[in-house]
Amino acid sequence: MALTREQMAMRVAQELRDGFYINLGIGIPTLVANYVPQGMDVMLQSENGLLGMGAYPTEQEVDADMINAGKETVTARTGAAIFSSAESFAMIRGGHVDLTVLGAFEVDQQGNLASWMIPGKLIKGMGGAMDLVAGAKNIICTMTHANKQGESKLLQHCSLPLTGVNCINKIVTDLALLEVKEGAFHLLERAPGVSASEIQAKTAGMLICPDDVPEMVFS
Repeated sequence: MALTREQMAMRVAQELRDGFYINLGIGIPTLVANYVPQGMDVMLQSENGLLGMGAYPTEQEVDADMINAGKETVTARTGAAIFSSAESFAMIRGGHVDLTVLGAFEVDQQGNLASWMIPGKLIKGMGGAMDLVAGAKNIICTMTHANKQGESKLLQHCSLPLTGVNCINKIVTDLALLEVKEGAFHLLERAPGVSASEIQAKTAGMLICPDDVPEMVFS
């Protein structure tokens, strides 16, 4: 069974490490803030100028002025700092972000990312994605394995304009956890109830499957 958006965020959260500075992109990545493992100390950074982002607020905690890059209301943890977007991007471009979690339209087997433009659709701009893929030390992408037409989003070569080249390390889809290395997708885990053969059938790029692929575990 395919993972929900929340389950995808939960699996990404298992990749966090104590002491990390982490940027969460718009969409599914923002949900990761709700699933930081208990007892782990990380600082979540938003490109609009917040370091120390917390989970989504309850109805009583909502502050309309406290928002993330997707203009969703958020909370701030103890020790948080608020600053200009210029300072936020100085952190990103300076290589001070340990991990970035981004959404995508396409990823290919070389780790190239297309996340900002679909030809024929009105797009306001790339946003901060180009800076994030260039400045972060590690990048995880999270997205559905296929588009609404059932076409694979894990390709031999991206067909859409690129955001970054050779930049994606791991991918969490609604079907699988994969690593991108040596010019191929490597299947590490599969969603509960999803077979490796189904993942293979929905992956257009080269996919390396071990003989025994473990199911994801959600504690």
